[in-house]
Amino acid sequence: MGLHLYDTRSRRVRPFEPLRPAHVGVYVCGPTVQSAPHVGHLRTALPFDLLRRWLVQSGYEVTLVQNVTDIDDKIISNAGRDGTSVWELATRQTRAFDDAYRAVGILPPTIQPRATGHIPEMIALISALVDAGYAYPGGGSVWFRVDRFADYGALSHQRPEAMLPSAEAESGKLDPRDFALWKGARPGEPYWESPWGDGRPGWHLECSAMAGKYLGSTFDIHGGGLDLVFPHHENERAQTLCGVAAGAEADEMARYWMHVGLLTTGGTKMSKSLGNSVFVSDALDLVRPQVLRYHLLSAHYRSSLEYTPEALAESTAAHDRIETFVRNALDILGGPGEAAALGADDGPVAAGRKAARPAGAQAEAVAAESEVTPARMWADFAAALDDDLSVGRALAAIFGAVGQGNQVLSKAHSRQLAGWVNVTRRMLGVFGLDPLEQWPTAGAELRPALDGVVQIALDLRAAARARGDYAEADSIRSRLKAAGLIIEDTPEGRRWHLA
Repeated sequence: MGLHLYDTRSRRVRPFEPLRPAHVGVYVCGPTVQSAPHVGHLRTALPFDLLRRWLVQSGYEVTLVQNVTDIDDKIISNAGRDGTSVWELATRQTRAFDDAYRAVGILPPTIQPRATGHIPEMIALISALVDAGYAYPGGGSVWFRVDRFADYGALSHQRPEAMLPSAEAESGKLDPRDFALWKGARPGEPYWESPWGDGRPGWHLECSAMAGKYLGSTFDIHGGGLDLVFPHHENERAQTLCGVAAGAEADEMARYWMHVGLLTTGGTKMSKSLGNSVFVSDALDLVRPQVLRYHLLSAHYRSSLEYTPEALAESTAAHDRIETFVRNALDILGGPGEAAALGADDGPVAAGRKAARPAGAQAEAVAAESEVTPARMWADFAAALDDDLSVGRALAAIFGAVGQGNQVLSKAHSRQLAGWVNVTRRMLGVFGLDPLEQWPTAGAELRPALDGVVQIALDLRAAARARGDYAEADSIRSRLKAAGLIIEDTPEGRRWHLA
């Protein structure tokens, strides 16, 4: 059916049609680097990482722009509180965010523009808005005239007359709903020169200028957290549409607006201002990064996701089941290269081929169509992600493949096993969770030592069997099983794998 995405503005799932064939431009609102990243920031970023990986898997070239807001009221306030400069704080926290994204396997953006690096573009946009009558100077700042944009409120589905005043309380506004494009300089704060006096850009303006520079006045997908729909994205859309072509309104800023549901703790949004944040560094002290990634991706991106120790424990068990199957299967098959070669004829595509059936054998044909194969499992996975990134169904396909693979796990050099582990890894690769290629050191450093310890136990068991002490041999096997190790006696010799 091809990719379909939910568009916040139209409030429906629509077929995805990029502006340019085989290329997708995505702008994601990045962090305001006021303090250390918490797991809520990862929750917002990860669905766009999944989308990007799926678009690439589907044959698209993706340009993903994610900005850094490195000048802001909160940054200035926190720098003053910490007794450091704005620039030092912003630089340190930008690195902390980059480290946090990298820790959970989020691909770096194609372009990562900083707000302070694009002041000329912002001044040019403000000038176009002022010249066209969509903005005006007042009280040392420059304000956007909300009443001049007839479509204001269309993204958030609000009526302008029912809206509350904007957060900026400075003097000079003609309408309480108007918002700042340029903020007049205040003593002791960073500032830049402009035609309207010294000052700095408003928060909403930054993204319009940077998105326009790198993706154009209209692009494919604009994303961010659900809490950005209003006022941030509503204001972005208004100033962008009014500012292009020196004030001539464009049809649309982004063809698809995607918003990620909130991460909650105890049913309340995780937020620094509420004091209920779990910082990424603290979370990674308790759980492996790939497990944290799994958990934060496990709910549909438009749904809220609860972050609790109990929920994280469930995700740990689920992820470990998948990882254990992949590692056990590849141990049995002799490694990923051997699995790929063995399953070459039974891979995600070839496994779906059926032998020719006599004409009229409708019942047999129906049965064949329902046959569980790696190809069918991949088709289910692809259909799920094409349906607005339906991760629940996609994960069901992954666990279906794991379940089928576990049924044939004891068959050494099995083409069936190779087919199931290959398709499992292909699906995991889209999720950024392949334990071999994307997390190659996850436990690998312990494997040689574990092999040696298990071999000692197996040698003791073999010696007990040789002298006829079967009770001792069974006891060793039982203790290994209790430790999570399964021992198998096969014609090729003794093998072990994790339970």
